[in-house]
Amino acid sequence: MKNFKPKAWMLPQPVLIIGTYNADGTPNAMNAAWGGQWDMTEIMISMGSHATTANLNCCPDFTVAFATTDTLTASDYVGIVSAKTHPDKMAVTGWNSSKAENVDAPVFDCFPMTLECRIKEKLYESETGYYIIAEIVNIICDEKYLAEDGKPDVEKMQLITFDPIHNGYITLGKRVGNAFSDGKALK
Repeated sequence: MKNFKPKAWMLPQPVLIIGTYNADGTPNAMNAAWGGQWDMTEIMISMGSHATTANLNCCPDFTVAFATTDTLTASDYVGIVSAKTHPDKMAVTGWNSSKAENVDAPVFDCFPMTLECRIKEKLYESETGYYIIAEIVNIICDEKYLAEDGKPDVEKMQLITFDPIHNGYITLGKRVGNAFSDGKALK
Protein backbone atom coordinates (compact mmCIF):
# COMPACT_ATOMS: atom_id res chain seq x y z
CA MET A 1 0.00 0.00 0.00
CA LYS A 2 1.15 3.53 -0.76
CA ASN A 3 0.16 6.51 1.43
CA PHE A 4 -0.87 9.93 0.12
CA LYS A 5 -1.44 13.22 1.94
CA PRO A 6 -5.10 14.29 2.21
CA LYS A 7 -6.51 15.46 -1.14
CA ALA A 8 -9.92 16.00 -2.74
CA TRP A 9 -10.06 12.42 -3.99
CA MET A 10 -13.55 11.35 -2.92
CA LEU A 11 -14.82 9.25 -5.81
CA PRO A 12 -16.86 9.43 -7.92
CA GLN A 13 -17.30 13.19 -8.18
CA PRO A 14 -20.27 14.31 -10.26
CA VAL A 15 -19.82 16.95 -12.94
CA LEU A 16 -22.57 19.39 -12.01
CA ILE A 17 -23.62 22.30 -14.21
CA ILE A 18 -25.08 25.07 -12.06
CA GLY A 19 -27.53 27.34 -13.90
CA THR A 20 -28.41 30.84 -12.68
CA TYR A 21 -29.42 34.17 -14.17
CA ASN A 22 -26.99 37.08 -14.29
CA ALA A 23 -28.09 40.50 -13.00
CA ASP A 24 -29.11 41.46 -16.57
CA GLY A 25 -31.35 38.37 -16.84
CA THR A 26 -29.10 36.37 -19.17
CA PRO A 27 -28.48 32.68 -18.39
CA ASN A 28 -25.17 31.64 -16.85
CA ALA A 29 -23.66 28.25 -16.08
CA MET A 30 -20.65 26.96 -14.21
CA ASN A 31 -19.11 23.54 -13.69
CA ALA A 32 -18.94 22.37 -10.07
CA ALA A 33 -17.49 19.02 -8.97
CA TRP A 34 -17.71 19.28 -5.20
CA GLY A 35 -21.31 18.47 -4.49
CA GLY A 36 -23.60 15.68 -3.49
CA GLN A 37 -26.80 14.55 -1.84
CA TRP A 38 -27.29 16.09 1.63
CA ASP A 39 -30.41 14.10 2.51
CA MET A 40 -33.50 12.77 0.72
CA THR A 41 -34.59 16.14 -0.70
CA GLU A 42 -31.50 18.34 -0.30
CA ILE A 43 -28.12 18.71 -1.97
CA MET A 44 -24.85 20.36 -0.94
CA ILE A 45 -22.41 22.19 -3.23
CA SER A 46 -19.10 23.88 -2.41
CA MET A 47 -19.07 27.26 -4.14
CA GLY A 48 -16.00 29.42 -4.61
CA SER A 49 -16.09 33.07 -5.59
CA HIS A 50 -17.69 33.01 -9.05
CA ALA A 51 -20.20 34.98 -11.11
CA THR A 52 -22.62 32.17 -10.17
CA THR A 53 -21.95 32.84 -6.48
CA ALA A 54 -22.81 36.51 -6.99
CA ASN A 55 -25.99 35.46 -8.83
CA LEU A 56 -26.96 33.19 -5.93
CA ASN A 57 -26.45 36.09 -3.52
CA CYS A 58 -29.15 37.97 -5.47
CA CYS A 59 -31.52 35.03 -6.02
CA PRO A 60 -31.45 31.70 -4.14
CA ASP A 61 -32.82 29.74 -7.12
CA PHE A 62 -30.67 27.63 -9.45
CA THR A 63 -30.64 24.48 -11.52
CA VAL A 64 -28.24 21.55 -11.43
CA ALA A 65 -27.73 19.50 -14.59
CA PHE A 66 -25.56 16.40 -14.88
CA ALA A 67 -22.83 16.57 -17.53
CA THR A 68 -22.65 13.80 -20.14
CA THR A 69 -20.23 12.58 -22.78
CA ASP A 70 -22.18 14.67 -25.32
CA THR A 71 -21.89 17.85 -23.24
CA LEU A 72 -18.32 17.24 -21.98
CA THR A 73 -16.47 19.92 -24.00
CA ALA A 74 -18.93 22.73 -23.27
CA SER A 75 -19.30 21.55 -19.66
CA ASP A 76 -15.54 21.79 -19.17
CA TYR A 77 -15.55 25.19 -20.90
CA VAL A 78 -18.08 26.72 -18.47
CA GLY A 79 -15.80 25.55 -15.67
CA ILE A 80 -12.64 27.18 -16.99
CA VAL A 81 -14.12 30.42 -18.35
CA SER A 82 -15.77 32.95 -16.06
CA ALA A 83 -18.77 35.08 -16.97
CA LYS A 84 -16.92 37.87 -15.13
CA THR A 85 -14.38 38.06 -17.99
CA HIS A 86 -16.30 36.32 -20.81
CA PRO A 87 -19.89 37.62 -20.80
CA ASP A 88 -20.54 35.73 -24.07
CA LYS A 89 -19.53 32.34 -22.68
CA MET A 90 -23.02 30.86 -22.96
CA ALA A 91 -23.21 31.68 -26.69
CA VAL A 92 -19.94 29.78 -27.17
CA THR A 93 -21.43 26.63 -25.63
CA GLY A 94 -24.32 26.54 -28.07
CA TRP A 95 -26.68 25.60 -25.24
CA ASN A 96 -30.30 26.73 -25.42
CA SER A 97 -32.24 27.43 -22.26
CA SER A 98 -35.71 28.13 -21.01
CA LYS A 99 -36.91 29.33 -17.62
CA ALA A 100 -37.50 26.55 -15.12
CA GLU A 101 -41.13 26.03 -14.14
CA ASN A 102 -40.61 26.04 -10.37
CA VAL A 103 -37.55 28.22 -9.71
CA ASP A 104 -36.13 31.42 -11.20
CA ALA A 105 -33.26 29.79 -13.08
CA PRO A 106 -32.45 28.46 -16.57
CA VAL A 107 -32.89 24.89 -17.75
CA PHE A 108 -30.42 23.96 -20.50
CA ASP A 109 -32.00 21.67 -23.08
CA CYS A 110 -28.94 19.51 -23.82
CA PHE A 111 -28.85 17.70 -20.47
CA PRO A 112 -30.85 14.53 -19.75
CA MET A 113 -31.76 15.44 -16.18
CA THR A 114 -31.91 18.70 -14.24
CA LEU A 115 -32.71 19.49 -10.62
CA GLU A 116 -34.60 22.71 -9.84
CA CYS A 117 -33.20 23.94 -6.51
CA ARG A 118 -33.48 26.70 -3.93
CA ILE A 119 -30.88 27.57 -1.30
CA LYS A 120 -31.99 26.78 2.25
CA GLU A 121 -28.74 27.63 4.00
CA LYS A 122 -25.26 28.98 3.33
CA LEU A 123 -22.42 27.64 5.48
CA TYR A 124 -19.05 29.23 6.22
CA GLU A 125 -19.77 32.26 4.05
CA SER A 126 -16.73 34.43 3.29
CA GLU A 127 -15.25 36.48 0.45
CA THR A 128 -13.90 33.24 -1.06
CA GLY A 129 -17.31 31.57 -1.30
CA TYR A 130 -19.48 29.26 0.79
CA TYR A 131 -21.18 25.90 0.96
CA ILE A 132 -24.83 25.77 0.02
CA ILE A 133 -27.49 23.43 1.28
CA ALA A 134 -30.40 23.51 -1.16
CA GLU A 135 -33.77 21.87 -1.40
CA ILE A 136 -34.66 19.99 -4.56
CA VAL A 137 -37.89 21.64 -5.66
CA ASN A 138 -38.42 19.53 -8.79
CA ILE A 139 -36.59 17.08 -11.07
CA ILE A 140 -36.87 17.31 -14.85
CA CYS A 141 -35.89 14.39 -17.09
CA ASP A 142 -35.97 14.30 -20.88
CA GLU A 143 -38.40 11.51 -21.80
CA LYS A 144 -35.88 9.80 -24.09
CA TYR A 145 -33.87 9.00 -20.93
CA LEU A 146 -36.69 7.21 -19.13
CA ALA A 147 -36.66 3.48 -18.46
CA GLU A 148 -39.61 1.16 -19.06
CA ASP A 149 -40.84 1.85 -15.52
CA GLY A 150 -41.09 5.59 -16.32
CA LYS A 151 -38.17 6.58 -14.07
CA PRO A 152 -34.83 8.06 -15.26
CA ASP A 153 -32.46 5.48 -16.77
CA VAL A 154 -28.95 6.43 -15.66
CA GLU A 155 -27.30 4.03 -18.12
CA LYS A 156 -28.90 5.83 -21.08
CA MET A 157 -27.62 9.22 -19.90
CA GLN A 158 -23.87 8.60 -20.39
CA LEU A 159 -23.10 10.72 -17.30
CA ILE A 160 -19.50 11.68 -16.60
CA THR A 161 -17.57 11.97 -13.35
CA PHE A 162 -14.55 14.10 -12.56
CA ASP A 163 -11.27 12.27 -11.91
CA PRO A 164 -9.46 14.65 -9.51
CA ILE A 165 -6.42 12.40 -9.35
CA HIS A 166 -5.52 12.73 -13.04
CA ASN A 167 -7.73 15.74 -13.96
CA GLY A 168 -9.92 13.83 -16.37
CA TYR A 169 -13.49 12.79 -16.99
CA ILE A 170 -14.79 9.23 -16.89
CA THR A 171 -18.09 7.93 -18.27
CA LEU A 172 -20.26 6.06 -15.81
CA GLY A 173 -20.71 2.48 -16.92
CA LYS A 174 -23.33 -0.17 -16.91
CA ARG A 175 -25.34 -1.59 -14.03
CA VAL A 176 -23.41 -4.29 -12.17
CA GLY A 177 -25.73 -5.16 -9.29
CA ASN A 178 -28.88 -4.54 -7.31
CA ALA A 179 -28.74 -2.27 -4.25
CA PHE A 180 -30.42 -3.50 -1.06
CA SER A 181 -30.69 -6.94 -2.65
CA ASP A 182 -27.41 -8.56 -3.74
CA GLY A 183 -26.02 -8.54 -0.20
CA LYS A 184 -28.85 -10.78 0.92
CA ALA A 185 -26.90 -13.67 -0.61
CA LEU A 186 -24.56 -13.48 2.40
CA LYS A 187 -27.33 -13.69 5.03
